[in-house]
Amino acid sequence: MDNVVTVEKHPSWHELTLNRPERLNAFTAAMHNGLADAFDGIEADSTCRAVLLTGAGRGFCAGQDLTERMDRSVPVDLGATLDATYNRLVRRIRSLGKPVICAVNGVAAGAGANVALACDIVLAARSARFIQAFIKIGLVPDAGGSWYLPRLAGLARAKAMAMLGEPVSAEEAAQWGLIWKVYDDEALMPEARRMTAHLASQPTQALALMKRQFEASETNTLDQQLDLECELQRRAGTTPDNLEGVRAFIEKRAPKFTGMP
Repeated sequence: MDNVVTVEKHPSWHELTLNRPERLNAFTAAMHNGLADAFDGIEADSTCRAVLLTGAGRGFCAGQDLTERMDRSVPVDLGATLDATYNRLVRRIRSLGKPVICAVNGVAAGAGANVALACDIVLAARSARFIQAFIKIGLVPDAGGSWYLPRLAGLARAKAMAMLGEPVSAEEAAQWGLIWKVYDDEALMPEARRMTAHLASQPTQALALMKRQFEASETNTLDQQLDLECELQRRAGTTPDNLEGVRAFIEKRAPKFTGMP
C-alpha cells in the first residue's frame, strides 16, 4: 500500500490517518516519510489551525513494524534510527504551533502508544488498549515514553507498565491521567472531529503559546514560569484574537477568531 498516511483536508483542520490496517498501522520508513510530508503541508497551510491523528481499521498503531528489521546481517544502530524517525516526529508534534488531537481506536502499542501520548489531547475508544510492549522484545521505552509515563501516570505506574508490558484499558488510562476522555467506539471519531473543528475555531496563537507554556513548565522553576507567562501573555495580548475576544465579551456575542498572529 503506497498511501500509508492519508490526509483529509477540512476547511480549517487536517485529519491524518495511519493507513496500514492490515499491519495494525505498524510504523515503517514510508510511514515516517508520509507523516513528515503531511506535517510539512500543515505548517505551510495558514488555513489549517488544528490536526487530528488517528489510525485506519481496528487499531491505532502496533508500534514499529519489526519485519523491516529482520535482516541482522548488518548491525542496526537503534539510537540513530530513533533520532531520525520517532524523535523527529515527537518533537514536531510537540513544537507544532497548532493543537494536535489523537483519536486512539483499538490497540496503541510500543512507539504507537507513545506517539499518541505526544499529542496535545488524547481521546480513546472504549476498546482501546495502551501497551508498553518494549520489554517483550528486550528493548526500553522510546518515542518519549520514558518522559511521558512518569509525568502523566506517576513513577510507580510508569515502571510497572514498562517492566510488565501489560495492556492498560482506555478507562484506566483516563483514570491515571494518561489521556483526556473515553468514548464508546462508534462515538470516538465523531467526537474527535467535533473537538478538532472546535479547536480550529479558537485563538490559534494562544493555543500555540499554551503549548510552549506547558512544555517549559516541566523543567522551569516557579519564578522562571512566572517570567515566561509574562512574556507569552504580552505576545498573546497583541493578537487580533485577543481584541476580538474582549469585544465579543463586552458585546455579549460569540467571538469570531481568525487565528492570525
